[in-house]
Amino acid sequence: MTKSQRRNRTRHTIAALLLSCSLAGCSHFRPQPSNKYVYVTAKQTFLRDRVAAVSNRSGTASNGERLIVLDHARRWVKVQTPRGEIGWIEERLTAPQDVEDKFDALRHDHQHDPVVATATTSDQAYLHVTPGRETDHLYMLPEGDSLSLLQRASVPKPITPGAPPPAADNSGAPPAPLLEDWWLVRDAQGQTGWVYGRMIDVSAPDALLRYAEGQRIVGAYILAHVDDPDSGVLNNGNTVTSIPEYVTVMSQYKAGLPYDFNQVRVFIWNTKKHRYETGFSERNIVGYLPVKIGQSTDPYEKGIEATQTLPTFTYRVLAADQPIPTPDPVTGLIKPGTLIDKTYRLEGNITRRLIPPGTPPPAEAHPEPEPNKKSLARRRQQRH
Repeated sequence: MTKSQRRNRTRHTIAALLLSCSLAGCSHFRPQPSNKYVYVTAKQTFLRDRVAAVSNRSGTASNGERLIVLDHARRWVKVQTPRGEIGWIEERLTAPQDVEDKFDALRHDHQHDPVVATATTSDQAYLHVTPGRETDHLYMLPEGDSLSLLQRASVPKPITPGAPPPAADNSGAPPAPLLEDWWLVRDAQGQTGWVYGRMIDVSAPDALLRYAEGQRIVGAYILAHVDDPDSGVLNNGNTVTSIPEYVTVMSQYKAGLPYDFNQVRVFIWNTKKHRYETGFSERNIVGYLPVKIGQSTDPYEKGIEATQTLPTFTYRVLAADQPIPTPDPVTGLIKPGTLIDKTYRLEGNITRRLIPPGTPPPAEAHPEPEPNKKSLARRRQQRH
C-alpha cells in the first residue's frame, strides 16, 4: 500500500469515527455543562434521601452554604453539599445563583464606603439585597453580631392583612404610606446587605443613655479622654481612670425621617463630680451622616505648645434654600440638596465653631420653625 493510499485510509477512518460519535451522542466531543448552584437561606436544615412522606436524613446544610444542583422535583431540589452529602432540600429554603451574584455586587460596590456608625443585632436577622421585607434575602446574621452602618433607606411598611387603611387628612389627599427604616450594613467578614432597622441597636455607651432624654442615639463618637483617678467607674472590678468624652447625634424614635439626626450633643466629663455633663447642644437641625472626627492645633498656645492638637468634629446640615427631602420612591434613599459642613473644636470644656473670621455662618434649614428672637426677648422681659 502506497503512502497516499494509507493517508486516504486514515482520513476515511477519522471521518467514520466522527460520524458514528455524532449519531451516538459521543460525550467526548460535546461540551460538558457547568454545575448549577443554590445557596441555603435557612439557619440549618436536613437533606432527605427521597421526596416522600417517609424519608431518612442524608446530610445537613447550613446558612450560606453553596450546594451543587443534581436534580429537580416539585418544590424540591436534589443537591450535593461541599462534604459530598447528597439529598433533597425544599426549594423554598434555597436562593438561586443570581441572588448570590447580587450580594457579590453589593460587597464590591460598597467595600470602601465610610462607616457612619456601628451597631449590633438585637436578634437573628436576614441580610436583604434591597430594602424591604419581601425582597430577596440569603445570609442570616446571629444575635449580637457587630455591624458597620453604611447608609439608611426608608421604604413603605407592609400593610397587615385585615388592618384598616390609614385615614385621610383634612385636605382629602390620600394618606402618606407608613415607612420603615433599613440600613445597609457590613459585618466583620465583609458580607454586605440591607437589614431591617428594628433588628439592630446602635452602639452607644450605657453611661450616655440616661442623658438621651427620650431621644434615639444615632451615633456616638469619642472626641477625647480625661484623666480621673477617682472616677468611680469600674471595669472588671478595676477603676477606670481614662474617661472618654463624646459627641453624639440624636433623633426622635420615628422611622422615615427626612434627615439622619436633628440634634447634636457633646458630653464632657466633670472630674469634680465624676459624671457626664452636656458641654454643647444644638437642636432643630436637618443633619446628615457621617460625623467626622479630627484634630487641629490650639490657636491660643505659643512656642512648642502651639503644635499641640485639639479634637474636632464635623457634621453636615441642609442649607436654608433647599427643600427638606423625601425618600426616593424606588430606592428609599434620602438625597438632600446643598449641604453645609459645620466644624467644631473641643477646647477643654468649651466647644467652639471653626469659621473664618468675618465670615457670617451660612443660613441653615430647620425641621421646625425657629422662634423669633425678638419675641423671645419680649417674653423674657414680661416674665421679669
